[in-house]
Amino acid sequence: MDRLPADIAHEAAHFPEPLPLECGLTLPGFTLAYRTHGRLNADRSNAILVCHALTGDQYVAETHPITGKPGWWEAVVGPGRAIDTEQYFVICSNVLGGCMGSTGPASPRADGTLWGTDFPPVTIGDMVQAQARLVSRLGIGRLFSVIGGSMGGMQVLEWAARFPERVFSAIPIATAAHHSAQNIAFNEVSRQAIFGDPHFHAGRYRDHDEIPARGLAVARMMAHITYLSEAALTRKFGRRTRAQGPAAGRTLFDEMFEVESYLRHQGSSFVRRFDANSYLTITRAMDWFDLAADHDGDLARAFHGSRTRFCLISFTSDWLFPTAQLRAVARALNRAAANVSFVEIETDRGHDAFLLDEPDFHRTVSGFLKGCGEQQRKEENVLS
Repeated sequence: MDRLPADIAHEAAHFPEPLPLECGLTLPGFTLAYRTHGRLNADRSNAILVCHALTGDQYVAETHPITGKPGWWEAVVGPGRAIDTEQYFVICSNVLGGCMGSTGPASPRADGTLWGTDFPPVTIGDMVQAQARLVSRLGIGRLFSVIGGSMGGMQVLEWAARFPERVFSAIPIATAAHHSAQNIAFNEVSRQAIFGDPHFHAGRYRDHDEIPARGLAVARMMAHITYLSEAALTRKFGRRTRAQGPAAGRTLFDEMFEVESYLRHQGSSFVRRFDANSYLTITRAMDWFDLAADHDGDLARAFHGSRTRFCLISFTSDWLFPTAQLRAVARALNRAAANVSFVEIETDRGHDAFLLDEPDFHRTVSGFLKGCGEQQRKEENVLS
């Protein structure tokens, strides 16, 4: 990704206070870029924090300023949608370590030089701590809900465990309490693709006025395969070809299959909007995430005494974060006597199903939020 264009419009909250990180280092200050949709009500009780996945950003429900594509969750967030912006005040920030305006490896330090590989290793917990400061800056004491899928779901679980008094409801989607060995392996292959790019220059590629575009594109291609399912790939591409095999004028590795063309497009378009060092930083944060390990190996302890209402959602064809992993979280919540419901959505669209048009998924989110709203009003009536 080139440096963020100066004319991109987004809200940004600057925090001059130091932010202690879980690695033991401290950021001397930081910025979170964010967007909001809808209006905060008089008692500030209708705020929903949407947490984005690995390659997402704050442009959840509006045209992306670099790609020109619709917001990554416009199917879910907007007027009359499952997360109805006529009813809720929606906040979405670019995570700490990101590259769309929040402080990360591509950001300048106090002396004007870019952080690059000197940017400290951040965790999902650090991302949530930064978000908590943003929520406080916006004058919101308690979020009506925290919602997110994949890495966003990890942030949701971290929010519920770290700040239970600040989260009325939580919807972790297609996620887990820790990365599996398989997921860490996939991330490592993607990172090695970046490391192996001759333009990476040990992460100092900005000093050479170039980027490791090929390595980053391959990393994206690798990851994107894991977001889909075999059924989805077969339905969309099968073995359809763009050319009928080797022939005069073509080499063995010319683009022949449609799925090859699709993956190459995904890789090349990703390079336009993402920074390689941010990709390395964020994938490592996902690998390190282990909510049970932070509570002496007992996941239930992470939610002990929590009054947050949970709705856990998984997808039948998601092999990146299989249903069994989220069921383990549901069992831990049950042991902690938390208020939890679990829904598995039947679909063949794989991990990315939460980003697509899945009516059952949308109805689940909408129905859960509606029920939480009714419970919230009952509690307010009791207190009044």
